[in-house]
Amino acid sequence: MTIASSLNAGVAGLNANANRLSTISDNIANASTYGYKRVTSDFYSVVIHGDLSTAYSAGGVRSTTHRLIDEHGPLLVTQNSTDLSLDGRGFMPVTTIDSIHRGDSTLPVSLATTGSFKPDADGILRTSAGQVLMGWRANADGTMGTYSRNTMSDLTPVQIAPDLLEANPTTAMTLSANLPAKATQVGANGQTYTMSVPYYGNLGGQETLDYVFTPSVPQTGGATNTWTMQISDSASGGAVIGTYTVTFDGTQGAGGTIASVTPLNSSPAYDSASGVISLTTGGGPLALNIGILGEKGGLSQLDANFAPIGKATNGSPVSRLISVEIDDSGFLHANYGQGFSKVVYQIPVVDVANPNGLASVSNQTYNITAESGSFFLWDAGDGPTGNVMGYSMEQSTTDVTSELTNLISTQRAYSSNVKVIQTVDEMLQETANLKR
Repeated sequence: MTIASSLNAGVAGLNANANRLSTISDNIANASTYGYKRVTSDFYSVVIHGDLSTAYSAGGVRSTTHRLIDEHGPLLVTQNSTDLSLDGRGFMPVTTIDSIHRGDSTLPVSLATTGSFKPDADGILRTSAGQVLMGWRANADGTMGTYSRNTMSDLTPVQIAPDLLEANPTTAMTLSANLPAKATQVGANGQTYTMSVPYYGNLGGQETLDYVFTPSVPQTGGATNTWTMQISDSASGGAVIGTYTVTFDGTQGAGGTIASVTPLNSSPAYDSASGVISLTTGGGPLALNIGILGEKGGLSQLDANFAPIGKATNGSPVSRLISVEIDDSGFLHANYGQGFSKVVYQIPVVDVANPNGLASVSNQTYNITAESGSFFLWDAGDGPTGNVMGYSMEQSTTDVTSELTNLISTQRAYSSNVKVIQTVDEMLQETANLKR
């Protein structure tokens, strides 16, 4: 019985060390694999209880393996803006290009810590192994909607057409024109002053807002310091979209600044706190800043010549996509040839309670299991998660020196177990020879 248990223990030792050899081989083979997480093998003794005073039965050993998914490899700088990795805890959601081509109604979502994503012929960001980056699609104006944080159902494949054209409409404009103070005094000729400021509409075409300033000239007394400002829009067929009575302060210190703005004929209201009039043009909504009450800047009335100074603060002609980049917060920006950019996707960072409980699958990706616990989709850098890093790849966590050292010790342990089996075999032969 004791000899047989020794044989079984030797066989168990062979199996355990062979298992450890497999993990070492896998680790060394993937020493240059981006995002690879090394595997370890642990040994546990097996005890068979008996009467130790009369005989001892060898129980042997058993081995278990587990992948250290929570370990982070060093980051390597690359030249591709969509080479992505995580600087800290968390995972990026990915799916497979095959499931997209099949038209699956529900795309399977796996987790990855790094990936070299490049657009294919359809503009889908994917790796050469077929892993497709997933994210939340931004609204047309670049803002993000409200998405569920405990389900993957709102995630979509990140797709950016390489020949994408984009209009960049003007949404804000400033006026800092000076109106001559003498024009509102007794005896002034009532001359009107005009100016035009170009802007870009929703379809990328250039339009203009035309301003007409008409002074209020008194018959007697002092200056009125009052003007009528009329705004016309070329995109609306030249229609008047706003008319206002603007009165300027004539006192010491605040002289020349806006004292009041009164909308006429149901024109959009003036916000005295921000100095903005929210116009509705034929090219889209536009915030016109004419200045805050009592503060310098914006419209003014000083004893000087008419100085028309106005400009659109954003907007550009139709432009073609030239590149995409991701920031630390996981927002994917599309950069256009006219020098503007817009958020097109947000890449959330997925966190689970027990990363080492994830199921490891091919191509350095992982699936959520009951052992990994529930997941939550964070904004990159929030909560326990790290930032998303572009132009970088996470290297393997394999330490080749340590693995080679383990390889030597495993080989010696395997050889020792072989020697145990050989010894038991010799003893059994001696036992069999007793009959001779």
